[in-house]
Amino acid sequence: MLRVKILGTGKYLPSRKITHEEMDQRLGTRPGWALKTTDVRIRHFATKEETASFMGARAAEAAIAAAGLELSDIDCLVCTSGTKEQALPSTASFIQLALGDELQGVPAFDIDATCLSFLAGLDLMSHLVAAGRYRHVLLVASETASAGLNWEEKESAALFGDGAAAAVIGPSAEEDASRIVGAKLRTYSAGARLSEVRGGGTRLHPREHSAETEADFLFHMNGPAIFKMASKLLPGFVDELLAPSGTKMADFKAVIPHQGSAMSMRLMSKKLGIAKEQLIYITPNHGNTIAASIPMGLHEAIIQGKARRGDRLLLLGTAAGLSIGGMIVDY
Repeated sequence: MLRVKILGTGKYLPSRKITHEEMDQRLGTRPGWALKTTDVRIRHFATKEETASFMGARAAEAAIAAAGLELSDIDCLVCTSGTKEQALPSTASFIQLALGDELQGVPAFDIDATCLSFLAGLDLMSHLVAAGRYRHVLLVASETASAGLNWEEKESAALFGDGAAAAVIGPSAEEDASRIVGAKLRTYSAGARLSEVRGGGTRLHPREHSAETEADFLFHMNGPAIFKMASKLLPGFVDELLAPSGTKMADFKAVIPHQGSAMSMRLMSKKLGIAKEQLIYITPNHGNTIAASIPMGLHEAIIQGKARRGDRLLLLGTAAGLSIGGMIVDY
């Protein structure tokens, strides 16, 4: 158990709302298809001005304020996103710039585990906080999924949304109930090709982009195969995550999953025995916001009073790779 505390959270949603009716028009599907398939009524798409760093900085400012801190109190900034603003340098550098902290020398870098980037970053950086290497770490997940959607793959294109979420973590006093109880992350690379963007790296360089290769530079997801693989792996994974602390599913005040899809929410609830009142479900008005999904759910749980100080929370999700991750937090 780590004496580390989530001090504050924040969120930013882009100004442009895309309704399910507009999504049907974009996809050329019959009215009601997008809503029935994804359960997403509204998702937000970033405008040209709402870059990943702009959105991330706004979420970061909200998280810092909620923590009762100033920007000068932050001694490490980590971007935990599955998409990048540009290939080089890190998106964290641009978030720092957008915060107006460009000359302070605070270390800023990215951690990418696709949809589980925030959870992976929270796990890694909490150990550094516990060890005293950093005192106040700012974690920011800022995603512009809309930029890479393949509109020919209608089911995945209809699901995603843009936005950012952030959290500040710091040390927890010995008498404080807040702590990180346990975490686990596993990758099963047999599923590495099930969710991918093939182009843009060194294997398929941007110079090779053309009308014929365009699909290689857009997001691809084999949803049914991911669903099948995750449904086999999740129950055993969760058992291993909960066992060391003797925690049972009923002990959680809130379960905050990655909002992968409505189907994945149903799978998770049924397979793991998550009660309806425990589940934080923000898919209908956010969509799948990649790595911002879990911290957005955490933020919503806090501001809606579904997660209060001392409550035991479960952060859980899957990601491209195929990866599964989870964390038990006493908020």
